[in-house]
Amino acid sequence: MGKRRAAYAGLSSFVSELSSASASSLPAHHPARIEVAQTSPHPPKKRKVEELRKGKDFCDATGLVPFYTNADEVPEHLQKYYSQRHRYFSLYDSGCLLDEEGWYSVTPERIADQIAERCRCDVILDAFCGVGGNAIAFAKTCERVIALDNSPTRLALARHNAAIYGVSDRIEFILTDYLSFAESYLASLPVGGNEANKTKRGKIDVVFLSPPWGGPSYLSGSVDASEVALFPDESLSSPHPDYSLSHIKPIPGADLFALTRKITRNVAFYLPRNTRLAEISSLVDGEVRVPPGGLEEERIEVEEEWMGSKLKALCCYFGGLVSGQEEWF
Repeated sequence: MGKRRAAYAGLSSFVSELSSASASSLPAHHPARIEVAQTSPHPPKKRKVEELRKGKDFCDATGLVPFYTNADEVPEHLQKYYSQRHRYFSLYDSGCLLDEEGWYSVTPERIADQIAERCRCDVILDAFCGVGGNAIAFAKTCERVIALDNSPTRLALARHNAAIYGVSDRIEFILTDYLSFAESYLASLPVGGNEANKTKRGKIDVVFLSPPWGGPSYLSGSVDASEVALFPDESLSSPHPDYSLSHIKPIPGADLFALTRKITRNVAFYLPRNTRLAEISSLVDGEVRVPPGGLEEERIEVEEEWMGSKLKALCCYFGGLVSGQEEWF
């Protein structure tokens, strides 16, 4: 079936329109700034938490990590994240769990829901699911979610949190690293496999990439002389130094993207708000496709993800996820 289009809220900018300016430094009146949708036009399918806890599908991870109910219990370095717990998980008080990395890396729920609306499809792969924020949102808009993580603890927490939201039956949790999964998946495809063969193997429609950025220190940027020489037009006077895709883990962002495009052209790449737009643009530099109607150079759509007055991240859409480029799906 593939892409299932739906209305979505918010404005986006195309890389070609912003190549000479930092997205994070746009003025308050700039049309490229967006506010994350307050509500979703497609209410999630939920079961009551009490019923779910009684069912055999509930994976209780209580005890793996602390569940904080009072600020006095929270380590000082996590205090600012704990104060936003209901932004991360609106059902936090029902028992949602996060490990230390999860506290500073989970996607806020409203942003996750916004991205999930854009990524509506049959099968989506969440390549770095962490404690499950995005996987839970995808389960509300997609038929099937494949969620990967290389940490047994984080995967157990993701399953636990998905059960609280009543969507664990739509998510397949796999303990593996994304690189190994991608190589295995690609090796399983017939040589020169066409779309029909991919369908038989279990076609993945969309891949969501939210790889490690380097922890809270990512805002310190990664600027050196060689990078300035490569991207001289990028501003170095923004509130935070520009972030380079070369610092993404487990492999540089450009390599990670190239590997992913072998699986599907439809990619959503979740990146720091201070990422260099020139580097994002170079990911598809020179690529041309022949959609119905003739030749057309591929565009990238960059969506700013805001919470209140704060820009949290960028989500970059490729392939058929780009508005006006749906026929590429």
